[in-house]
Amino acid sequence: MTIERIIDRRTHDLGGGFVVGRVLPFHARRMVGPYIFFDHLGPLELAPGIPKDLDVRPHPHIGLATVTYLYSGQITHRDSLGFEQEVRPGEVNWMVSGSGITHSERLEHARANGASMHGIQAWVALPDDAEESDPSFDHLEGDDLPEWSEGGLKGRLIAGEADGMKSAARIHSPQFYQHWEMQAGAQRGVTSAYPERAVYCAAGEIEVDGTVLAPGQMAVLDGRSGGKVVASQPSQVMVLGGEPIGERFLLWNFVSSRKERLEQAAEDWRAGRMKLPDADNQEFIPFPEKGK
Repeated sequence: MTIERIIDRRTHDLGGGFVVGRVLPFHARRMVGPYIFFDHLGPLELAPGIPKDLDVRPHPHIGLATVTYLYSGQITHRDSLGFEQEVRPGEVNWMVSGSGITHSERLEHARANGASMHGIQAWVALPDDAEESDPSFDHLEGDDLPEWSEGGLKGRLIAGEADGMKSAARIHSPQFYQHWEMQAGAQRGVTSAYPERAVYCAAGEIEVDGTVLAPGQMAVLDGRSGGKVVASQPSQVMVLGGEPIGERFLLWNFVSSRKERLEQAAEDWRAGRMKLPDADNQEFIPFPEKGK
């Protein structure tokens, strides 16, 4: 058997009607390589004049890198380092929280113009020696993200190294993260260079080693074996994985190898010790207390 398990996204409404499909973490498979969080955003049609309730207000992170990638639409990022950056389809916002950062994700473009919002946000857990690193932000596009075309497939390497290509994303552990846009009948094998790998169908329909995946399903592969992907119809596919980095704990938006560090981060946020973005400091998301 070349597929360890199939994970179905669980639908969440983040408020105001912005639907998210959560894939990772899953109770029986919390991580794939260093990838500890995988949310499918939309697809969602937004009309001009949408309320601010749909925006993701300023909130904190520690111990991870956030990876925002869109198929359509546009998001405005603002963070506590002073960066303000639009992310558009085919581009990447790569934010390393390290010891602590705050940011917001606003739908300014959709509010002004309307938009079809569709994309993926992933979290990459940082290894032990980088968990308390200085926070940073990078916007990647063009030559930063190697592209290729072959037999009805257009590919883009978002992060890490695979198939002789290397992304400009500043990673902290061995990994890869690819976007494949596949025409009907296109096929490709997943790199076997890493011990943990997964394939996610974001749109269309694919087969992974003969098993059909519909939109919202992730196939976690069994080690380095298998991984042949065939598109039954035009499809958007994400392929990811890497070397495992050890057990990680989650508390709200925080990731750490130590539970006590999570509690410290939560207390820092409650006490107002984590700086908000200068350009977006009039509101924030409070820490969710138990039972709420």
